[in-house]
Amino acid sequence: MSSPEQAVADAHRREWALVLAATVRVTRDLDQAEECVQEAYAHALTNWAANGVPTKPGAWLTTVARNRALNLLRSQSTMKRALPLLVSDDVDQDIADIAVERADGTIHHDLLRLICTCCHPALSVEAQVALTLRLLCGLSTAEVARAFLVSESTMAARITRAKKKIAAARIPYRVPAPAELPARIEAVLNVVHLLFTTGHTAPYSDELARRDLTERALDLARMLHDLFPDHPDVSGLLALILLTDARREARTDENGQLVRISEQDRNLWNRTQIGEGIALVRAALGKDPGRYTLEAAISAVHTEAPSYDRTDWREILGLYTVLIQLWPSPVVALNRAVALGFADGAAAGLAALDELAAEPQLAGYSYLAAARAQFLAELGHTNRARTAYQEAILLTGNAVERDFLTAKLHELT
Repeated sequence: MSSPEQAVADAHRREWALVLAATVRVTRDLDQAEECVQEAYAHALTNWAANGVPTKPGAWLTTVARNRALNLLRSQSTMKRALPLLVSDDVDQDIADIAVERADGTIHHDLLRLICTCCHPALSVEAQVALTLRLLCGLSTAEVARAFLVSESTMAARITRAKKKIAAARIPYRVPAPAELPARIEAVLNVVHLLFTTGHTAPYSDELARRDLTERALDLARMLHDLFPDHPDVSGLLALILLTDARREARTDENGQLVRISEQDRNLWNRTQIGEGIALVRAALGKDPGRYTLEAAISAVHTEAPSYDRTDWREILGLYTVLIQLWPSPVVALNRAVALGFADGAAAGLAALDELAAEPQLAGYSYLAAARAQFLAELGHTNRARTAYQEAILLTGNAVERDFLTAKLHELT
């Protein structure tokens, strides 16, 4: 049986978003709801140590947080009437309730309400994704900042401005009507995608992945696909998550150490997810493929290869070339440079990576240094490879990835 401290930590990873979403419905104030939820988790540390961990930690935390919110509202009722609050005008035929019913209740409707509130078009796309990661996942500002490749102070200011704008603009805490929802689909997809990538390789964690975040992203992607089965971007994102997540059991060994895709046991890959993902990719490619569909197609090439040596790097390079035209991004350029190195040799890859060295968004990105280190080592430039590995280690927040890079550095000496 886990300790009370471990139980609280697990509940924070698994239940934070649902507890917060339920509490916002009471407070209609994001900052106040966060405070009530944080107090509930703090109370759980002492209560669970004295009385034992409840059977349903999430329900216990939700009850405590909502009760604290109600008490706070009673004591501040006069002042609250003068403040701008979230509008919670639930409508008949609420699309969130429809989604939950159609998706067999896998996601609580409050969660979808919270996402759509944070993804309101009055906010910038960057603010939408950052705010949802902060509220939905309970990530620290530093973790969200790393996901965006910006400083912590920049991200803190962005989140604060987004919260103030939600309150001042009277953005409603509900899912918009079916006719309005498609306009927000890009922002919602960005949120779900970044939620998945944050869980797939968890920043500042002792474990490689956070399964709770990847599972939540997969559930949300399935719900969106159930609502929009013919939308190519929705299908593409679901396919991308399925195909990437299908390799999860092979990404680490029995000691929790990182295993590169070139060395993974492909028998551990989830073939059911791969089959579902490939079918979605093929359907989406026949429509109007967007960013997520192309990324999913790249992942499909990896999963369909019978072995790593038989990976079609030329096809992957071609897909990245199309992707960077459709969605110019320093990270896509980095991935294309790596694919070029595997298709045309380490020297070609290194040259392409060196062209990205001056890109500001990649200045603190560990994967650039790690990729350079690998190509430099292949070319026999041991001293330069050693320096690149040392740089990558300094920039890496995930302990499992850092251990892997440290081992590669030791191999050079």
